[in-house]
Amino acid sequence: MSAATDEVLSITGEGDIVAVRRAVREAAHGVGFGVTDTTRIVTAASELARNVCKYAGQGTVHLRRVERDGRGGLQLEFEDHGPGIPDVALALEQGYSTSGGLGLGLPGAKRLMDETDIRSDVGCGVTVSVTKWLGS
Repeated sequence: MSAATDEVLSITGEGDIVAVRRAVREAAHGVGFGVTDTTRIVTAASELARNVCKYAGQGTVHLRRVERDGRGGLQLEFEDHGPGIPDVALALEQGYSTSGGLGLGLPGAKRLMDETDIRSDVGCGVTVSVTKWLGS
């Protein structure tokens, strides 16, 4: 897979979620996604940006146009330096929440995207990478 970072956005509070949604929508259109897939990607990005705010307070998102086997896609990589996720498998279960929420963020984002990779270092932070491929 080849990848080049197109854009990096800071997430420092709830207000930045709107900017992330806007940038992701523009990037998805730029890659060639239609309305339905763009909505899926933006929804996943919104959930993941909200998790950064809620659990770590701040972080970044890298928006990347990617290509594999001649197929284009969009990769979003959210990174924070918060407390980390002690049990990633448990956090991916529908309905699991440590904050009293609905527990839809991580499992919802995973369901909306084609690929998900979560790396957690307890006490140091989390990196969540999600990718959507054209034509999937």
